[in-house]
Amino acid sequence: MAEEMMKMEQTAQEVAEKVAQTVTEAAQTAAAAAAEAAEAASEATEAAAEPVESMEDYKEELEASFRQIHVGDILTGTVISVDETAVTLDLDFYAPGVIRAEDMSKDPKFSLLADVHVGDQIKATVVKRDDGAGNILLSCVEAAETLGWESLKEAMDTKKVLTVKVSETVNKGVVAYAEGIRGFIPASKLALDYVEDTSSYVNQTLEVQVITVDKAAKKLVLSAKDVLRDKEKERLAHKVSMMVPGTILEGRVESLQAYGAFVDLGDGLTGLVHVSQISNKRISKPSEVLKVGDTVKVKVLGTKQGKISLSMRDAADSAGTTEDTDEISGKQVEEFSSHAAVGTSLGDLLKGFKL
Repeated sequence: MAEEMMKMEQTAQEVAEKVAQTVTEAAQTAAAAAAEAAEAASEATEAAAEPVESMEDYKEELEASFRQIHVGDILTGTVISVDETAVTLDLDFYAPGVIRAEDMSKDPKFSLLADVHVGDQIKATVVKRDDGAGNILLSCVEAAETLGWESLKEAMDTKKVLTVKVSETVNKGVVAYAEGIRGFIPASKLALDYVEDTSSYVNQTLEVQVITVDKAAKKLVLSAKDVLRDKEKERLAHKVSMMVPGTILEGRVESLQAYGAFVDLGDGLTGLVHVSQISNKRISKPSEVLKVGDTVKVKVLGTKQGKISLSMRDAADSAGTTEDTDEISGKQVEEFSSHAAVGTSLGDLLKGFKL
């Protein structure tokens, strides 16, 4: 009897252990299922957040693949490779574009490796739809004949500044290419002064403006002088604005007028000494005490409206050489007022330059 009881207790214990194991396994299975469900829900949420692609998303690519390209069309492509013989372009088409070295530019100084880089945007005309190797053959030279002249005409109308490189010297000037078109820069338009020897300008990079465009005559004339002149005006205007009234300067008499003397102050600056500011003595005209070429001391009175007003009399007073002063007649003042303002304009400042 005792033996049977022990067997029954052992059996009950084994059953309890199996039940506990089953419960544990069920709990683990439930937890795993819950984790899988949570992961699935997360993936579903992420998928819902991502935009659904449609045919509309590939509209441009599809249109590009089906578009028709004809000889004479002007295409824009991105440079994807460059070597000594050709440039390859990505045209967003089923076939790449190729521009041979001789079709890139007429400029003898042009270099594919030096002047073209991967990533550049280039416009070119379709010469052949298939060059025999599955590429679209293009030409920048032909595109320049269509687009270049239009661009240069616009540049002339807007006074746009272009950057060009001088390729060669010719009779009375130099040659530079702008927008792929051969342009002429006269020797008189290379600098502020006439250039006798133009050979030093070869390979120089210049800023120019277009002054003549004639597509029919294939005539393009450029000017570096116009750009330099504008920069010189800006420089002089800045110099004038920085002058401090009361400053004593030395200058050279540049010209004599009935109303006063123009004095060259150096560095391209010219000021006006009104006849009333020349001497403490009464004089009727500057030539009574001055002549062109005289070196004089002057005092800056002001720079109103870009004009430099000077005084020799005040400069002398500051130096302790005051002379007897007579009152200027009303006639002299009236005569001056009717012909010129005290000072000098930027036009007067630049008159010493051969612009």
